[in-house]
Amino acid sequence: MKAIALPARVRAPRHLLAALGAGIALTTLLGATAASAQDLHVMNSGGFTAAYKLLLPKFEASSGDHVDTAWGPSMGKAPEAIPNRLARGESADAVIMVGYALDDLIKAGKVRADSRVDLADSRIGVVVKAGDVVPDVSTPDKLKAALLAAKSVAYSDSASGVYVERELFKKLGIADQMRGKSVMVQKTPVAEKVAAGEYALGLQQVSELLPVKGAAFAGKIPESLQSVTRFAGGVPVNAPHPEAAKKLLTYMAAPSVAKAVESTGLDPLAH
Repeated sequence: MKAIALPARVRAPRHLLAALGAGIALTTLLGATAASAQDLHVMNSGGFTAAYKLLLPKFEASSGDHVDTAWGPSMGKAPEAIPNRLARGESADAVIMVGYALDDLIKAGKVRADSRVDLADSRIGVVVKAGDVVPDVSTPDKLKAALLAAKSVAYSDSASGVYVERELFKKLGIADQMRGKSVMVQKTPVAEKVAAGEYALGLQQVSELLPVKGAAFAGKIPESLQSVTRFAGGVPVNAPHPEAAKKLLTYMAAPSVAKAVESTGLDPLAH
């Protein structure tokens, strides 16, 4: 008996079934990726803010994770300070802060010791209000003269400000002269206060000064007087998503993002 050829419309379902199978496989894969994505909560200190904001969208796009961020200083009495947040029982997957303050949390059993990741170094700089004469602060004598000439001086309540208040003024021999006109500013970035005209001159980590509009950057203080602050990240002991948090910290310390970190005024550790 002669074979009868089936019309094309009868054979077509095989191709349709194959296409449907591929579509189902792709949907399953995408569903698995979405299911593995995490909602992370990070506590971040001011000095690493600009770099963090620059890198975070790229991390979220590559990982599929979504990150919510709480902001606060690495130390101090402010309720927003990261140690105070953790002490109140606030949950976090990762904390990014001054390295020695992070070490204190590790010693206190609040952060996993094996999770510490060094991110970048930060140096102290000087700003004045935009439009004012920008002082030369390139040598110890010139910095001293600028501080003495300023009607008022502000510094932060975090690591750089603690150094300015306790050590820098003493090293310059002007502790007594500065006592009546220098102020430690809580929570608000120092450059914002200077830009608003509340203080004539401000000192803080460069990465926190550069993003503020209305403030003119005078430069870093001389290296012989510098206090270099190391920023680092860690995973709290009760973090809901510790593995995803570690991936975030590793990404922000990677050599591939060093140029982006440097553009924010920080000194990257990886090149």
